[in-house]
Amino acid sequence: MYQYTDFDKAFVQQRADQFRDQLERWQSGKLPEDDFRPLRLQNGWYVQRYAPMLRVAVPYGEINSDQIRVLARVAREYDEPEAAVFKAAMEGQGKLGTTFLPTHCAHFTTRTNVQFNWIPLSKAADVMDLLASVNLHGIQTSGNCIRNTTTDALAGIAPDEAVDPRPYAEILRQWTTLHPEFAFLPRKFKIAITGAAEDRAATGWHDVGLHVLKNAAGEVGFRVFVGGGMGRTPVIGTVIREFLPWNQIMNYIEAIVRVYNELGRRDNKYKARIKILVKAEGQAYIDAVEEEFRQIVEVDGGPHTVPQTEFDRVAAMFTTPALPAVADAAADEQALIAQAAQEPAFARWISRNVHAHKLAGLRAVTLSFKRTGQAPGDATGDQLDALAQLVDRFSAGEARVTHDQNVMLPWVQVSQLHALWQAARSLGLASTNVALLTDMIACPGGDFCALANARSLPIAEAITQRYQDLDELDDIGEIDLHISGCINSCGHHHSGHIGILGVDKDGKEWYQVTLGGSDGSSLSGEAVAGKVIGPSFSAAEVPDVLEAVLTTYRNLRQPGEHFIDAVRRIGLDPFKEAGKGARHPAAEEEAAAA
Repeated sequence: MYQYTDFDKAFVQQRADQFRDQLERWQSGKLPEDDFRPLRLQNGWYVQRYAPMLRVAVPYGEINSDQIRVLARVAREYDEPEAAVFKAAMEGQGKLGTTFLPTHCAHFTTRTNVQFNWIPLSKAADVMDLLASVNLHGIQTSGNCIRNTTTDALAGIAPDEAVDPRPYAEILRQWTTLHPEFAFLPRKFKIAITGAAEDRAATGWHDVGLHVLKNAAGEVGFRVFVGGGMGRTPVIGTVIREFLPWNQIMNYIEAIVRVYNELGRRDNKYKARIKILVKAEGQAYIDAVEEEFRQIVEVDGGPHTVPQTEFDRVAAMFTTPALPAVADAAADEQALIAQAAQEPAFARWISRNVHAHKLAGLRAVTLSFKRTGQAPGDATGDQLDALAQLVDRFSAGEARVTHDQNVMLPWVQVSQLHALWQAARSLGLASTNVALLTDMIACPGGDFCALANARSLPIAEAITQRYQDLDELDDIGEIDLHISGCINSCGHHHSGHIGILGVDKDGKEWYQVTLGGSDGSSLSGEAVAGKVIGPSFSAAEVPDVLEAVLTTYRNLRQPGEHFIDAVRRIGLDPFKEAGKGARHPAAEEEAAAA
């Protein structure tokens, strides 16, 4: 995990002090609302449907136990709405049938950040000071700027990794933070990077996707994708450079963004993302980037070329934590096999939640934050405190927030797996549903977000409750279920093997179902957007439609065939018919009339 320097710490605290001054001037009327809005956004503060929402940056997902404890304190002491605000929220959502709006919670996001939904703006500066005490902040987690760079949750420890992407991600983080070229873009801008053979970072779905790799000569460089994104127009990124020398990455991204800044749409926010520009201009955009890159390097002298000494300095800040020596890794492996043979539940957890590690005697472990009674990725203050204890005891004080809204412990000794399983099980964090149907991605949806057309969380809860039988989940197999409350696609429904999208029809909530999406991982295959299988469904119909789709798969699959492969082999028609057959008569009539 990156170790913050004195400069890093001072920078974060100064930013917190600056925000306190801005907040106080806004509160006193000295700073107009229109001037304050972009300032609070660039510090991670939105105003949602009923209350402010804070997004805390967790760069490339790495977090330590002290930071988790501070997040627990924020959840417990600050994530509480004012009484009048909460009353209005309960009355408003109650009309839609919502009876549970969780407070005192943190929420893990798909961009490996952490959100809070209820902190009053009057307490915002105090929260920023508290976060700064452990080097956390909300800088550039919102607004039309370059956001948090994400990567593979197994970065630095994956056996299939050619190059550790984290030092490059950190260099990009430092360079893009408060950079004037990147602070007021036509729209938000997201970068993902991976150094592994398998793309576990969904790079094709990002404004810029980076594959750090080695060429035939052993030189390190990047394959560069540009113009990916979800939303109203799902687009997979285009490869514009097969191999860029690693030390030119900042010069090249500057060229990408300069062309975007110059030519990107600012008159229509729905057409302002770089994906629209790349799709419209095609080769002309690529040529413009190459020419801008040539100018930066040959005319300007390549001012952002990364010196080897600077890379070495940053890379040295990623230290493997102090771990107890593994006396006999082979003996530990044999003991693990024996324990798994004796306890089927433990064996299931090992096969589902435990991941291979590049270091002998170690494993990475995913703790599932997908369970009934809580939204996917939610954690209370008490759960965060308990998580911090597990992180200290079993993972040398370090953890990672994952793209799938779970938490991974990256430094677990094989000899400690059984003890970790027992401890996690006592906390309700050992569910063996990782990568299965109920390990779904879901945005907060219409219960919290002002942009949402429909609620996501009740749909997620209904599906989770219906599929509690682990044997049934195992039989269905690995499957990506993604749920979004609106076309902005924060739940990544486009890339789900099954995607659910909330839509509005005459002021009522309806849901489109898509099949066949992919994030680009080995299981899913090449990144592609799913396709809609029929007219939209009511909330009450969605679990039945999902069950009909899955029953069709189980009836038609070949031995050992995953859901995504069956969909591609069979085609959509049988699933469309299954979904149609699951419609409720009253809802079908209402949909036809809408």
